[in-house]
Amino acid sequence: MSHNLYLVPHDFTSVGDVALKYAMHIGKHVKTEIQVVHIVSDKSKVAAAKQKLDDILNNFPKETNVELTSLIEVGSIFEDIGKIAKREYAQLIIMGTHGQVGMQKLFGSHAMKVITSSNVPFLVVQEKTPLIEIKKIIVPIDLTKESLQITNVAGDLAMMFDAELHIVTEKVTDPLQSKKMATRILLVKNQYDDRKLTSHVTHIDGSGSFQKKIIDYTKANQGDLIALAYHTESLLPQFDKFAQSLMTNELNLPCAIINSKSASSSYF
Repeated sequence: MSHNLYLVPHDFTSVGDVALKYAMHIGKHVKTEIQVVHIVSDKSKVAAAKQKLDDILNNFPKETNVELTSLIEVGSIFEDIGKIAKREYAQLIIMGTHGQVGMQKLFGSHAMKVITSSNVPFLVVQEKTPLIEIKKIIVPIDLTKESLQITNVAGDLAMMFDAELHIVTEKVTDPLQSKKMATRILLVKNQYDDRKLTSHVTHIDGSGSFQKKIIDYTKANQGDLIALAYHTESLLPQFDKFAQSLMTNELNLPCAIINSKSASSSYF
């Protein structure tokens, strides 16, 4: 991640603070600008919002490597975060999710709506996401080429944190599909080897959905971050249980997620 501009949407709640704290935590590892964005519905609210946001930033503990800046925009968080990130050349959007519905608050399906509006990778945190060093990154890969689109982002994060990567797939019994999966895994493994990153491959089995297996594996192997590509043909992508359940995982771990449809021109 060479440009090192991270965008943090902040809705003046504790979850916005959590996202900012996590961005600052990352800032310990790489010199960066963190641009904190609040979106208002009309121009009359800009001045008051700017004052409030500046107060929040002024009271935040400073990090040597981090330059904190604020930005107030008129619009909708669901449509404009992606546009702002593109305009500002942000490399990562660090965003918090809420457990409940609220005005402009991000929870489950709302967060998915924001993610699908952008081709910039997101790092999603929850209210109880711990500020720990990332040492193990779990990277689920399936039979689709879209699932590979997270591997560059996961590799960047692994380099930043000096972390190891755990590539996890479901066991495939069909010989043709098994061969296809082996090709996918080899591609990812070679990419990580070329970057001199430590990576491990695990084919996980057992009962339940793939997301349950991923959570079980992450818990058993003390993973610190889950990285995935979001891809669906659904007309209502916010109902995609796979991405949503990993993003709001019960372990409260951060989740790196990229919208693979939007990002298809940039990755692989």
